[in-house]
Amino acid sequence: MHMKFLLPLFLLFSLAQAQTSDLTSSLYETYDKYKEATLDKRRIKHSQLQPLIDAYRKHPDFRVNKVGESIEGRELSLVSIGKGDISVFLWSQMHGDEPTATQAIFDILNFLKSDDFKNEKRAILENCTLHFLPMLNPDGAEVFQRRNRLGIDVNRDALRLQSPEGQTLKRVRDSLEADFGFNLHDQSTYYNAERTEKPATISYLAPAYNYEKDINEVRANAMKVIVFMNNIIQKYAPGQVGRYNDDFEPRAFGDNIQKWGTSAILIESGGYPGDVEKQEIRKLNYVSILSALYTIAQGSYKDIPLERYNEIPENDRKLFDLKIVNATFPLLGKNYQIDLGINRLEVNKEGYNDFWYSSRVWDIGDLSTYYGYETLDATGYVIRPGKVYPTPVNNMAGLEGLDTFALLRAGYTYVRMQNIPKEKLSSPVALHIVGKNYKIPDLAMEVGVNPTFLLEKNGKVGYAVINGFLINLSEGKTGNFKNAMIYR
Repeated sequence: MHMKFLLPLFLLFSLAQAQTSDLTSSLYETYDKYKEATLDKRRIKHSQLQPLIDAYRKHPDFRVNKVGESIEGRELSLVSIGKGDISVFLWSQMHGDEPTATQAIFDILNFLKSDDFKNEKRAILENCTLHFLPMLNPDGAEVFQRRNRLGIDVNRDALRLQSPEGQTLKRVRDSLEADFGFNLHDQSTYYNAERTEKPATISYLAPAYNYEKDINEVRANAMKVIVFMNNIIQKYAPGQVGRYNDDFEPRAFGDNIQKWGTSAILIESGGYPGDVEKQEIRKLNYVSILSALYTIAQGSYKDIPLERYNEIPENDRKLFDLKIVNATFPLLGKNYQIDLGINRLEVNKEGYNDFWYSSRVWDIGDLSTYYGYETLDATGYVIRPGKVYPTPVNNMAGLEGLDTFALLRAGYTYVRMQNIPKEKLSSPVALHIVGKNYKIPDLAMEVGVNPTFLLEKNGKVGYAVINGFLINLSEGKTGNFKNAMIYR
């Protein structure tokens, strides 16, 4: 294409962005007014959604229909609003442990039922009909797991349609003949934007509909909307957007929905520093999806240059929760310099409403091409094992009465407890609790072990790593510490 044709396209693209810039800023600034306060944690359940959905059944602007049931009999509902010719279908949580966008959907519904932003909402609802299917996999959500009650990945059930959830998704898509489909997911917090230390807070994909990865008008429209959304996210999370590999997966719903004629837009919510419950990412979903609906209603996405899609960095997976570099590790009479990559794994509590951490050393060696949400240059520091505090405590009250920092500085990382409560799963202080007969294993730097050790420099302990959490002893700060372990 000649440059004389590129310039007008660029100007049209810039104009399309400028037209929604004020709206996007206003959406971001007023978000708390529409945030659904009852859904403030990731581990949400189907029962929490039903009172909200029932309220929309009674609202004159909304239409709510039961469209199916899960294997365990939980109702799948479609909430619709608008009267426009452009059909937009948004579904979330086909993986039960991916709830960020489910929360954002109810924020969007709150926005749509409000009396605010009248002109913008009129533009959307007169040109589009919006259909929301929140929590497609409620049985998985109940136990906070990816797969459904049958044990299958619903997102790989587009061909056989073995699951009632997959059957519902196909039936609804076909009945709506949706022009656009938003396939809303969560991804691992360990994804980063390629060759950067930035987490992939949001990742996108316009799935391929064949092995050749051809681009027809349907897929091109999805790509253009993604470019639009990327530009919005860059304002609030610069450099924190990734693009999924578009290899064709013939069993996947996104790929097939693209093939069936709906412009499919995959949105994956990843990680954001300090946002364990993904509430800032939820907000970004809310802002970017509403802005996307506006550009779809206006048709302004059509002028966006398609080549901008491939300028979005690819998704990579090279992030750790904690990265320690250049630490000295003594082994068999010699000193070795190593890097450590440490991840904190969530363990569900009974009822699947909360969690605790059981961390692991994820990798060891030269990690110069990897990144960390938190990184410590441990040059000059020697890895030392922690000791057991010689005076046992009787109970939890005795544990909490100890001076944790003083013990860590003195080299103690374990405390014996005579009576460990049966219901306790983890230690609330930065010291591991061990039973009266538990033998502490020798310190090993191996992939898979719990990362607990001290970092000593010139005979002084400067840092402690307890269950994968870095504690700065010089400053007396526990940082983002949540829990230590219990070894009975």
